[in-house]
Amino acid sequence: VIFLNNIKDIAIMFFASFVISCSLEPAVKFFSKKFKRSMASAIVLLLAILFLAVFFVPLIVIAAHQINNFADSFPIYLNTLKGMLQTIPFVNKSVLSQIDIGDMVSSASGVTSNIFSETVSIGKNIGSAFVYLIAFFIIMYYFMADKETVVKTTLSLFPPHMQKPADEIIENISQKVGGYVIAQIITMASVGVIMAIGLSVLGVDYALLLGLMTAILDIIPIIGPGIALVICLIVSYKAGATVLALIVLVFAIAQIVENNLVRPYIFGKFLDLHPLIIYFFLFVTAKYLGIIGVVFAPAIAATVVVLTEELYIKNISK
Repeated sequence: VIFLNNIKDIAIMFFASFVISCSLEPAVKFFSKKFKRSMASAIVLLLAILFLAVFFVPLIVIAAHQINNFADSFPIYLNTLKGMLQTIPFVNKSVLSQIDIGDMVSSASGVTSNIFSETVSIGKNIGSAFVYLIAFFIIMYYFMADKETVVKTTLSLFPPHMQKPADEIIENISQKVGGYVIAQIITMASVGVIMAIGLSVLGVDYALLLGLMTAILDIIPIIGPGIALVICLIVSYKAGATVLALIVLVFAIAQIVENNLVRPYIFGKFLDLHPLIIYFFLFVTAKYLGIIGVVFAPAIAATVVVLTEELYIKNISK
């Protein structure tokens, strides 16, 4: 455990590669019927990269253009909102007048500036990121192409009488963490698409960027969607109370569709984990692994739950 903590960045990269390779396993099995597994793995990986290039690169390019404008405009939105709030009699005569809105706006602007400066910094280090991305794809390929070798090597670490149960545990973990990727992408996409379409219909600026931001922040339960809604309202407050109310309505529809239709079916089908378990691992991984831990919290939870059930709970029941 101490060793893994000391190399947690590398461990996370390997775990992320393992998770995504598990999600692509059904496609590898399909192509393995006609090609060798190594060739099938290469085909699946190339198709996955092609899919990302065709569907996500144009989206990211458009969003990147909007990000530049958004970075310049967001502090202006905040300052204008400050002036408008200070002209409202209710605000001046209530306890809200004791709140230093100027400091709040300055802090928010500072946080926004830091976020975007970090984004620029990341952009400057794109070469390093590209190297890590290549390494990520290579690790994924070997997880898919040499799955049997990896499993056999892992099983060789167990005593002979434990190898069969261990094989079943590994397969169970692979299915659950692979299902997590598919489930997460579907739920995020449902929220992002509804918000982007809804905001576009309402004529809100940066509709595509805000929809993409809502989808990304949806990874963080409760807090993430709340932050996304606040940002949408700040950007759109000039449009008037009716448009703001309609934005809240669109957001509510997106959350209802996700939480009552998409998420219960998708996550129940692929992970079968109680929400309390996911929340527990969300906070633990956020504390020790940061934002990457938040992203992979359900997959880590699925892994730990399977190990606990197989190695402890079933033995007790026997």
